[in-house]
Amino acid sequence: MSNSALIQKLEELSMNALPALQTLMYDGWILRFSEGYTKRANSINPIYSSNEDMKRKIENNEKMYRENNLRVVYKMTPLVGGLSNLDSVLEKNEYTLEGETSVQLLPIFEIDKTAATNVVIYYNLHENWFHNFCILNNISEKHQLTLKKMLENIVSASCFILLIDYDSVVACGLGVLEDEYIGLFDIVSHEKYRNQGYGAEVIRHLIHWGKENGAKNAYLQVELNNIPALNLYSKLGFKEQYRYWYRIKE
Repeated sequence: MSNSALIQKLEELSMNALPALQTLMYDGWILRFSEGYTKRANSINPIYSSNEDMKRKIENNEKMYRENNLRVVYKMTPLVGGLSNLDSVLEKNEYTLEGETSVQLLPIFEIDKTAATNVVIYYNLHENWFHNFCILNNISEKHQLTLKKMLENIVSASCFILLIDYDSVVACGLGVLEDEYIGLFDIVSHEKYRNQGYGAEVIRHLIHWGKENGAKNAYLQVELNNIPALNLYSKLGFKEQYRYWYRIKE
């Protein structure tokens, strides 16, 4: 698979793994709207070829997002819809750069999921998982209903994991399986129990589940300023495939 084909594939998979509440296709670009919860679920994704005049298209996008009381956010990849100068055009139009992120891939071979902690696994969104996830991630009440709707709209096979130790939830994570790729999302440990291997344990359980259900590759996204997570994923064998970043106008 060529690099551009792989980027398109992983971008499509990751959008399916966290469905936006509303999606609009506009001249090869995918516009996502989710009441302001996360940049990636409220962003313009210039993945496919574009034919319309760029200036007019940018103006129309700004109008649509402002009408929805949202910041105008572009999720930029090396694809940029075939428009190599889009990033520089946005920069000249006062779009600031944020959230540079590494997209990493791991071919799945043998995965050891042996663990001392108890694991609770759900194959659909469960209130127990959601409650603990919101606590571990400090999700505000304002965004909890939006997030729940998004997670309930996942079409692909999913695996929601909680790790229990010290008689409490110490970590959680989500795996979404589509077309032999398992995406790893929302891997988080309780702040009291970080750097104790729980994140790696969640990942191993998710990858094992993915492998048992036909996955041949695991992928994830990690911001470049998250050094502990980058170190963890490197130890597990993940390799960067490309980076994405956001261009944002308030």
